[in-house]
Amino acid sequence: MDVSNLTVRELQLEAARALSTMEATSNNIHKFNRAAHHDSHAWYRAVINWYVDEYGDLPSRHGPGKEVKLIMDQ
Repeated sequence: MDVSNLTVRELQLEAARALSTMEATSNNIHKFNRAAHHDSHAWYRAVINWYVDEYGDLPSRHGPGKEVKLIMDQ
């Protein structure tokens, strides 16, 4: 899946959903930091790409990310 056409806000929201589904450990976060050193947009894309590799689609569409309720959704 190509996430390069998502807006910055869409990247942020999809990444937030994806991060909510993973175990919060230093090693898990570090893999994204390595992939996108000092580039937040690349960091969001790395998180989303990890999720897509794991679950097959964007967090808002498929897998456990689809069940995540964000504060702004309410």
